Amino acid sequence: MAAPKVLISDKLSAAAVQIFKDRGIDVDFQPDLGKDKDLLLAAIPHYDGLAIRSATKATQKIIEAATNLKVIGRAGIGTDNIDKEAASKAGIIVMNTPFGNMITTAEHAIAMMFAVARQIPEASASTHAGKWEKSKFMGVELTGKTLGVIGAGNIGGIVCDRARGLHMKVMAYDPFLGEEKAAEMGVKKVELDELLANADFITLHVPFTDQTANILSAENIAKTKKGVRIINCARGGLVDEEALAEALKSGHVAGAAFDVFAVEPATNSPLFNLPNVVCTPHLGAATTEAQENVALQVAEQMSDYLLTGAVSNALNMPSVTAEEAKIMGPWIKLSGHLGNFAGQVNEEPITAINILFDGEASDMNLKALTAAVIAGIMKKANPDTNMVSAPVIAKERGIQVSTTKQDQSGSYDGYVKVTVVTEKMERSIAGTVFSDGKPRFIQIKGINLDAEIGEHMLYTTNKDVPGIIGSLGQTLGEHNVNIANFTLGRSAARDQAIALLYVDEEVTAPALKALADTGLFQKIKTLKFEV
Repeated sequence: MAAPKVLISDKLSAAAVQIFKDRGIDVDFQPDLGKDKDLLLAAIPHYDGLAIRSATKATQKIIEAATNLKVIGRAGIGTDNIDKEAASKAGIIVMNTPFGNMITTAEHAIAMMFAVARQIPEASASTHAGKWEKSKFMGVELTGKTLGVIGAGNIGGIVCDRARGLHMKVMAYDPFLGEEKAAEMGVKKVELDELLANADFITLHVPFTDQTANILSAENIAKTKKGVRIINCARGGLVDEEALAEALKSGHVAGAAFDVFAVEPATNSPLFNLPNVVCTPHLGAATTEAQENVALQVAEQMSDYLLTGAVSNALNMPSVTAEEAKIMGPWIKLSGHLGNFAGQVNEEPITAINILFDGEASDMNLKALTAAVIAGIMKKANPDTNMVSAPVIAKERGIQVSTTKQDQSGSYDGYVKVTVVTEKMERSIAGTVFSDGKPRFIQIKGINLDAEIGEHMLYTTNKDVPGIIGSLGQTLGEHNVNIANFTLGRSAARDQAIALLYVDEEVTAPALKALADTGLFQKIKTLKFEV
């Protein structure tokens, strides 16, 4: 089997390139390729992975041309340069490295806070100019001041810790921050309006989303305490720069420090050339340590995925560790088979998918198992569907997906049951993984059985009457179809019955017609599985 091929189209460290090589990846290091979209477009079809920083733009056009691409790895946090929707539809995992530059970005925010508090850049420029304007640059202390942190996640949490070390009072606005966690961090959890009204300094540490865009709008800036100083080292677009410039000119805001801007590269901003405004060119992650850390991290993450299936820090797929991948591998395969069965036997538009996880299965990574089920169902419509693209496709089609977990309720240590709902009916199938690691179907339409899963299978439904087994065996034999495994089940004597056969080769059209001509079967369906 050929080694996976990875293209590095931006500048990454030699150590990161070596990680790919040491892991057996065929790596192509072209650090300037990402700047030329036409060259990138021509090259991208040949690669399984693309490692980038911010210079490469993974646009929809690039992604559509990337016919073999499985993963895009961004060395850094921001993924604004990647069309994540297009990648998800194409089944391409998008990874970033959220932890490699946390310390560096948090330290930059603290440094910017010091700089604006003591007007250090202006004082430095004045002194370099041969002036000695000691009385002009009157600053404020940080000790005892209130810092309002908008977003108390990874980076925001570090800022909170450093600020407490500076003896600042810290309050945080974060909808996902619990009271217990806030107490553990030593911060006061508040709503946004309370933070705006009381903070002497405000620092932002949230991603740019529909919910956070212009979170410091003109209206919210007006709610801030007079004399506040605002720091943004997170993402451009979180603050209305025009409104902030007006507040700075009026004196309502005493100062601002910005590392990120609504439009980058920022060559013209309303904040430029205003007194006591510190601006840096997106330097949050610009330290030697951080650049090395994120490069090494993205190389490890991409290698893990391409070689073992382990998923870390993916933005469009549940993370699965290498250890989880080993344990969950058979269960992910089972989930895919269950979905694939439901998709192949169903002939009507699906409106809902309900998944029950029982016992051992309920303790696993349910997002990954759910994605595998949906992917299996969607393969009938699109064979290229995978665990990344399937949830997107289901959502686009308006299919409602629900999951339930329960303690062990039967004779199996755990099982997964999938029910698909259409306008006319519901159809369910359940399966488990035996101790040998092999998935089995254990229930179809409420009828218990124990069926081994093979590449080629035949599924039939019928009334429970004599002659079914003989008819199946004789007809398939006459058409040179060899039966590897034969499983039967029924709801009750002389009631509904099913048969599931694992055969060595695909059942031919003439064989299917011959079975139908017997008049014994209500449904006859050939099935195919990737085993």
